[in-house]
Amino acid sequence: MKTTNAQKATSLKLLDFKSMPIRTFWITSIAFFICFFAWFGIVPFMPDVVKDLGLSPAQKWNSIILAVTGTVFARLAIGKLCDRYGPRLCYTYLLILGAVPVILIGFVQTPLQFLICRLFIGFIGASFVITQFHTSIMFAPNIVGTANATSAGWGNLGGGANRLGMPLIAAAVVSFGVADEVAWRYSMIIAGMVAMLMGLVYYFFTQDTPEGNFAELKKSGKMPTLKKDEVAFATVLKDYRVWILFLVYAACFGMELTVYGTMDDYLQNTFGLSRSTAGNLVLSFALMNIFARTLGGFFGDRFGKLKGLRGRVLFLALILSIEGVVLTIFSTTTSVAIGILFLIAFSLSVQMAEGATFSVVPFINKKAIGSISGIVGAGGNVGAFLAAMLLKSQAAVAETNALANNALLGEEAMKAAQSAAAASAVSGGYFAIGLFVVFAALISLTIRFSPAEEHASIQETKKPLTPQMAFDK
Repeated sequence: MKTTNAQKATSLKLLDFKSMPIRTFWITSIAFFICFFAWFGIVPFMPDVVKDLGLSPAQKWNSIILAVTGTVFARLAIGKLCDRYGPRLCYTYLLILGAVPVILIGFVQTPLQFLICRLFIGFIGASFVITQFHTSIMFAPNIVGTANATSAGWGNLGGGANRLGMPLIAAAVVSFGVADEVAWRYSMIIAGMVAMLMGLVYYFFTQDTPEGNFAELKKSGKMPTLKKDEVAFATVLKDYRVWILFLVYAACFGMELTVYGTMDDYLQNTFGLSRSTAGNLVLSFALMNIFARTLGGFFGDRFGKLKGLRGRVLFLALILSIEGVVLTIFSTTTSVAIGILFLIAFSLSVQMAEGATFSVVPFINKKAIGSISGIVGAGGNVGAFLAAMLLKSQAAVAETNALANNALLGEEAMKAAQSAAAASAVSGGYFAIGLFVVFAALISLTIRFSPAEEHASIQETKKPLTPQMAFDK
C-alpha cells in the first residue's frame, strides 16, 4: 500500500483522510474502542451471569482479577512484536485471535469455563500498546502526546460505551425472540464477530509507517537489523525511567480500571443509589475519555514546549498528585453530592495522567517505542491486578462474614449487612490506593533526561522526522 505523505503528521487534522497518519489514527482508535468494548462487555451482564452460572462472591471477584491479569503478559509481548513485525500485522492477529474467547464466553456452562474465558479475553487489552505505538511513529514530536492521548482516550470509551451498548444489543437480540436470561450470551458473540471483522479492516486499510510497511523498509535497509533490535530491548530493560513509568501507569490506568470496575456496587452500597443510576454515573465518567486523556497529552506537549522534556515530567507528577488526593477524599465522604463532585475530579485527573504518561513515553528510547509502550502499558494492568486483589481481600471476606453473622435475621437483613460490609471494605481500599498514587507522583519526579536528549527533542520539534530518520537515531 502506497502512502500520499511520507512524513510524520505535525498536526491532528481529523478530516484529512488522505493523510496516512490521520487515517491510521482513526482506524487504530476505532480498533481500540472495539477491543475495550469486548474486553469489558460482560460487565453490564454480571448480575445475569451470577444468576445463570451461580457464581460465588469470590468467583465474581476472581473474574475481575483475571480480566486484567492476561493483559499483563499480552502487553509485555506485543510491544516487542510491534518493534519486530510492525503494528499492522500485530493488530490484525490480535483482533482476530482475541475475538475467539469473546465468542466462546457466550457458550460457557460452568464458573470455571467463565473464568478461563475472562482470562483470555484480557489479551485483547494489549491493543492499547499497538495503538500507542502506531500513533507514536505516525506523528511528529510537537503533537505526538496529543495524538497518543486522543487515540487512547477515544478507544477507552469502549469501556464505558459497553454499559449502554451491550444492553441495547441484548434488547435487539430479545426482539428476535431470544429469552432474556440468555441474551448476554448472544451479545458477547456479536461483539466478538465485530472484533474479528475489524482485524480485516486493519490489515487492508493501514500501513506501519508513513513511508510504508516494516517488511518493505527492512528489505530496503531503512530499518535496524534483528540484532540491533535485541540490543535496543536490552537497553530498555536497564533504563530506570521505563520502570518508573511502569509504576506511574499502574497508578493511573490501573487504578481507573479497578475503581470503575467496582464503582457500580460501591455507589449502590454507600449512597443507596439504584443499579441504573449508578451505572449511568459510571458511564458518564467513562465518557470523559472523549476529552480528558486528550487534555493530558495536550498539556504534556505544552509543558514540553515551555520546559523541554523535564516539563512533561513535571506536569505528569502534578496531575498524578491531584488524582491521588481526590481519590482519598472521595473514599471518606458519605454525602452523595460531595462524593460525585470528587468522583468527577478523579475521572478527569486519572485520565489526564494517562495521557500525560504517554506524552513522555515516546522520548525515552526512539529505537524501541513498542517495547517501552508494552512494558509501561503492562504496568497499568499490574496495578489493576494488585488493586483488585487488595479490594477482594477486604471485600469478599467482609461480605462472607456479614452473610454468615446475619443468616438468622432474614434475607433483607443479610443483604443490608452485606452491602454495608462491602462499602466499608472498598472505602478503605480506595483510601490506600489514593496514597499509593501520591507516592507514585513523587517517584515520577526522579525521571531525568540528558542534555543531548533535551537538545534532540528541541530539534525534532522544529523539523519533523520521517520514520527512516527516527529509526536511524
